[in-house]
Amino acid sequence: MRTSALPVVLSAVLLLAGCTSAPSAEVAAGTSGDAAVPAEVRTAPPGEPLTVVADPGAVEAAASASRALFARAEVAVVARDGDAAGVLLGASAAAGLGVPLLLEPGDGTPAAALAEELDRLGTTTVLAVGGAKGDAPAGGAPADGAAEDGVSGAAAPDGTPSTSGARDGEGPEEVAVPADPGAVAAATGLDWADVVEVPDGGAAAAVAALDADDPVALRPAGAGAPASGDGTGEARVLPGVTRTEPRAGTLLLATGGAETVAGVATARAAGARVQVTGGATDPRGVPDVVAAMGEDPPESVVVLGAGFAAEDGLDWKLATAVTGTQLPAGGQLLFPASFLVALYGTPGSGALGVLGEQDLPASIERARAHAADYEPLVDATVVPAFEIIATVASAAAGPDGDYSAESEVEALRPWVEGAGEAGLYVVLDLQPGRTDFVTQAERYRPLLELPHVGLALDPEWRLGPDQVHLRQIGSVGIDEVNRVVTWLADLTRGNRLPQKLLVLHQFQVRMIPGRDRLDTSRDELALVVHVDGQGTQPAKQETWRTLRGIGPEGIAWGWKNFYDEDRPVLTPQQTVEQVAPLPQLVTYQ
Repeated sequence: MRTSALPVVLSAVLLLAGCTSAPSAEVAAGTSGDAAVPAEVRTAPPGEPLTVVADPGAVEAAASASRALFARAEVAVVARDGDAAGVLLGASAAAGLGVPLLLEPGDGTPAAALAEELDRLGTTTVLAVGGAKGDAPAGGAPADGAAEDGVSGAAAPDGTPSTSGARDGEGPEEVAVPADPGAVAAATGLDWADVVEVPDGGAAAAVAALDADDPVALRPAGAGAPASGDGTGEARVLPGVTRTEPRAGTLLLATGGAETVAGVATARAAGARVQVTGGATDPRGVPDVVAAMGEDPPESVVVLGAGFAAEDGLDWKLATAVTGTQLPAGGQLLFPASFLVALYGTPGSGALGVLGEQDLPASIERARAHAADYEPLVDATVVPAFEIIATVASAAAGPDGDYSAESEVEALRPWVEGAGEAGLYVVLDLQPGRTDFVTQAERYRPLLELPHVGLALDPEWRLGPDQVHLRQIGSVGIDEVNRVVTWLADLTRGNRLPQKLLVLHQFQVRMIPGRDRLDTSRDELALVVHVDGQGTQPAKQETWRTLRGIGPEGIAWGWKNFYDEDRPVLTPQQTVEQVAPLPQLVTYQ
């Protein structure tokens, strides 16, 4: 387990929780015998606003999750790693009681992580469910020459809980029960509202849905009828447990892998909120996570899953997710969720593309109609879009001498904001003439600070000091492109915005020399090389193949259909069938 301090911008939202909550007055009912004094269980706020639990093994991950969320647990539940029935029912018991779920190794190896965590928690009684022996001795890993299994106990053949002390009087007392709802109910006093079958691959999600106020017994689908009992708690062997106030200010994000199930149960036992990401490790890419964080910003976040070890920038990605802002297709990442279909041009001029052939409301409807044609053809969410030429290449130098006519921000704002309100994505296209792309992009910062607005660079219209338009095809060096990458990524992160689209238009190799050195390291951006040549389809396909043969890896691709210049113009179905692999952006001009 590792912890990380989030940046100031997120720390203002993800405030570290206060002191450990005081025990509530409610005590789990059904204590008997010597259990009149309830066992002490205390949750604790994670030590940092962001805690990363990325242990590759389930045993170690379970211990790390417990360490992040509990300060003390005189009662704990233990199951055996790999015992699906035991882990699921152990999760039900842990969540119902409000205590951690820990795991022992399934291969008989020493249970050092389990032993250390039981010792730290001050555990005096272990509920061992299913194949677990629950027998790791307190005080850490066994010393050389010592027995590795500590207590060895098992439930009676009829499912009756059995109680065993630790070997030589060491370690917690063990209550062993089979993976049977009735046996667990008898040992714990829990009254199951239902017995729920969990399909393969659904364990983490099922455990995440557990509710202490409405406990259910989970078991693997197809496991057959419970071996004994009816799932109704009538007796109690475990001590009663005093539940503390739930850690509702903590959000646990779990990939849902097998190594996360016990940790998810521990989080639910602590009263933390849980979101399962389906394997994703970038929270921006999961719409439900973005929505949950935006609706109720957490005080602290614990991420659970081996995949998180390789996810850089979790702090700023969480800071972005907590805004709750979503892109048109949902979430805060563009691809692979989105398939963009855009109209190209500039408002008020039909000469520069189809976007300017009608007013704003008609342009929105036209973009939607184009997008609708692709909906039955692709798996992603089809998003209509505008690509607005913000700076237009000019035959005259103009007052600033850059051979580029720059639209005013306020002139474009109605189109940009109106498109966003209608659910469209917007790309601002730059034709900079003799100035550089970063200088022009800076002019449109107020629009680029909107969450649904990206940027396109058009090197065809990037001139050298002595060049003029239409005498040659322009070009831009990769170093200038990478300066735009840095500028736009910094703007995106600094404003906690969803991922932005950066489009590079290209129809000749020489237009972006050195493109193999394109900076693809900034996760704030989705980079698209847009192959926008015109003419016959064989010629366009050859250009497509040539440009796709240039690096780097990991970029997305775009294709343009020209109404007047292509011979023939591809239909949406032909575009999907003939342009391979499928582009993520299709533009019409």
